[in-house]
Amino acid sequence: MTLFGTAGIRGPVTEITPALALTVGQAAGEPGETFVVGRDGRQTGPALAAAMEAGLESAGADVFRLGRVPTPALAFAARGRKGVMVTASHNPPADNGLKFFVDGVEYDRDAEREIEKRVTDDVASVPWNEWGRSDRLEVLETYRDAVVDYVETTFGDADAHSHDLLSGLSIAVDCGNGVGALATPQVLERLGATVVAVNANVDGYFPARESKPTPETLTEFTDFLAAGSFDLGLAHDGDADRLVVLGPDGEVIHEDTILAVVAAHYAGDSDADDPVVVTTPNASARIDERVRAADGRVERVRLGALHEGIARERARGAEGTAVVFAAEPWKHIHTGFGGWIDGVVSAAAVAALVADAGDTDALREPITERPYRKVSVDCPDSAKTVAMADLETDLPDAFPDATVNTDYGVRLEFADASWTLVRPSGTEPYIRIYAESDEVDALVDDTRHVVETAIDDAE
Repeated sequence: MTLFGTAGIRGPVTEITPALALTVGQAAGEPGETFVVGRDGRQTGPALAAAMEAGLESAGADVFRLGRVPTPALAFAARGRKGVMVTASHNPPADNGLKFFVDGVEYDRDAEREIEKRVTDDVASVPWNEWGRSDRLEVLETYRDAVVDYVETTFGDADAHSHDLLSGLSIAVDCGNGVGALATPQVLERLGATVVAVNANVDGYFPARESKPTPETLTEFTDFLAAGSFDLGLAHDGDADRLVVLGPDGEVIHEDTILAVVAAHYAGDSDADDPVVVTTPNASARIDERVRAADGRVERVRLGALHEGIARERARGAEGTAVVFAAEPWKHIHTGFGGWIDGVVSAAAVAALVADAGDTDALREPITERPYRKVSVDCPDSAKTVAMADLETDLPDAFPDATVNTDYGVRLEFADASWTLVRPSGTEPYIRIYAESDEVDALVDDTRHVVETAIDDAE
């Protein structure tokens, strides 16, 4: 049985039912363990959370109920114990899901497979007199305080704690009717910013816009920024693990530019001899450029597995190696704060970097932003394996001057910092092409020709 995808268990609530949550809770729980359980603002969250809590308790685990919280607040509360977040993140309101944490870090594949095995084996409840207990736990205020302290210490004067790090900065925050409304505006205000929060009523129907913040879904917010006098715009998805950054004119700043800025800060500010930034294969070479300039290095891991990449680099790193930051587009792990993706910390960190630079233009000025394209090429699922195996040799042959990495698809990097990545979609009948280059159209066309030939040969 396969339940887990790249972001926990997720799908329409016709599939993610209370019965499933109960069964998964019974499979995940163990006598003597403690879980925290939280949920985002979706209409189906209370029933699924209650079923999960019942499953965990009937397996012998004790449960602390957090209620509605951002996913990063749940992960924060899961330090030293386990946790389950009931959320479908940026998915539509008819979806929901279950995401598991241990000691603040997402479950790895082995832990997820163990739950799947136990579900298949139909693990029974423990005897009635060994069922766990439940209680309420308030975590939001503690989490917000911790974010403020971390950002002040990391991005400001560590000795000041005067809550004026963002003094003079005017920020608009589009909470998207998600649970980010319970943390991000409050943190930014505590740090001294003037904050206007829009769509800040938590509503699981997401009436203001789609939960996933994109240039297409943020058009009203873009107009709001352009008509105002703000220094910065920030937008969350439904559970506040994702952050989109906008300039005062309402333009969405490219996610890899933000990633490069934050990564370079952490690499340059680190006392480690070997500061490492972990990112994903689809992330821009501009990140490598800025991290190298800050005397750090970049390592990549498959999409959805930043936590695995952090563990890998820590395990194989020599003395003096430190993973200082990990991120994929719009999703950042601030390793000095915790091992989870945290859009609330990202919001405050980016705001602090803007305040230090003076404005968003100055913040992005050191970044070389080349044209970027993403293309989907039709490919039946049955042909993907053969086509990708052929492309591991066909693409290097077609681009002999490129540096090749085949760990997660086929990634080609060129001397001028251009790059292309070819990888199979995990959910749709496509092979994806990502490319960034001053001549991006030509690079995509040349790459696409090789990909289409490989697909034709594989069919």
